Amino acid sequence: MSLDTSNTLSNPTLEAGSDDDQLLRVSLGPQHPSTHGVFRMNVELDGETVVHLKPVFGYLHRNHEKIAESMPYLGSMPYTDRLDYICPLTNNLAYATAVEKLAGVEVPERAEYIRIITSELTRLINHTAFAGFFLGDMGAWGSALMYAFREREKILDLFEDLTGARMMSNFMRFGGCRNDLPAGWVEKVRVLVDEYGPFLDEMEELLIGNEILLSRTQNIGALPKDVMINGGITGPMLRASGVPYDVRKVDSYGIYDRFDFKVPYGEKGDCYDRMMIRFLEMRESIKILQQALDQLPEGDFINPKAKLRNFKAPVGEAYSRIEGPKGELGFYLTSDGGTDPYRYRVRPPSFINLTLLEDMCVGLDLADVVVILGSVDIVLGEVDR
Repeated sequence: MSLDTSNTLSNPTLEAGSDDDQLLRVSLGPQHPSTHGVFRMNVELDGETVVHLKPVFGYLHRNHEKIAESMPYLGSMPYTDRLDYICPLTNNLAYATAVEKLAGVEVPERAEYIRIITSELTRLINHTAFAGFFLGDMGAWGSALMYAFREREKILDLFEDLTGARMMSNFMRFGGCRNDLPAGWVEKVRVLVDEYGPFLDEMEELLIGNEILLSRTQNIGALPKDVMINGGITGPMLRASGVPYDVRKVDSYGIYDRFDFKVPYGEKGDCYDRMMIRFLEMRESIKILQQALDQLPEGDFINPKAKLRNFKAPVGEAYSRIEGPKGELGFYLTSDGGTDPYRYRVRPPSFINLTLLEDMCVGLDLADVVVILGSVDIVLGEVDR
């Protein structure tokens, strides 16, 4: 028996409808340059209008969670770098806080400040890269991305000085950080923070006045706040729809309650709001960084009593979450008292935020699908895990 390959999603087809209309079925991906990784969307079109859209995940599945259940707790820290390779330091932090909550490990004050500084620098990296990639999704490859990457490289230089790696940092430890800040590092961060505001002014001027960008993003892909809440959407996606929900404020984890910053939120929840929310959040991150640098105390960068080798967590379970650049990033751990987690589960914002993709796209043109996907800001490493 031979397979009929003439009517598969790999081959665009026309299908007769009950009213003699025809639907065109198109497979976008899994290696399409617009899909932000190895990701596929099966789309049904009525003319140019999207009728159905089915996201297809799993091409980058690496068995991350199951592997973590057969290795020591600290052994999983480098693996968290690979979840969202744009934001390794916040991935490290979310996992470290979960283990600390499970085992009751305290973190010295200086380490808490270092974690805040590296987390907000990571937010700058993520949102800046988003701006560049988002313009690429509209076909504007080149200028915007290069502007964004110019600033991203400066922060990666700082990460390399601090952790020895530009992206795969493996920096957080249970009870603090792997090492202290190198000499002169704080001064370099101050220079970057002072210059970042003018860069954002320049970037916003480049983008906001662009008539094509406005027409491609305003009233595109909007969803009301109740749909976003019911879908479990978090981060800039949720806030763009008018819900001022930020785990940094809600949980005040670490020492975030010491800093004065606002939670920007939008109104319509369209692609334009999602872009602008991220610009506003970067300005709030700059405020947090300035305060954290001014208040940075002397002291231990890791709890002297923290045990790293042959670490065992007491029997129990814990869930800990942070406000990652893409939304709520959480780790759930169960311990049976051994050296390895009995259960290891990740709540990745990219995956959850992607689940409403069809709701955002139905009724719009095919050309809008790529822009909407870009506005979600996903990384397939944590979608598939």
